Amino acid sequence: QVQLVESGGGLVQPGGSLRLSCAASGSIFSINTMGWYRQAPGKQRELVATISVRSRTNYADSVKGRFTISRDNAKNTVYLQMNSLKPEDTAVYYCNYQAVVAGSLWGQGTQVTVSS
Repeated sequence: QVQLVESGGGLVQPGGSLRLSCAASGSIFSINTMGWYRQAPGKQRELVATISVRSRTNYADSVKGRFTISRDNAKNTVYLQMNSLKPEDTAVYYCNYQAVVAGSLWGQGTQVTVSS
């Protein structure tokens, strides 16, 4: 069974940076869209950024200009570079893969806390 494993979360001061990674354990074929979502306490899960198989990107307005999503198709890995972090970016971040055969896959989440 394929699993997605996120890494790179942690505690950072406002204005700092973090880089999240999400890798698939096991074989997975024909991944279309990869994305990052987040869920803050008491709030619904929201889209942060997505990237298509041809590297077309889409960002939530709240992160445009600060976050960058990228992917390595050879490694079935997606990244999220987060710069100029704000306290309101604090959330659990989840990666998501939309695969042709495996369907929609989610990671277990990684905590990002932005605080001084």
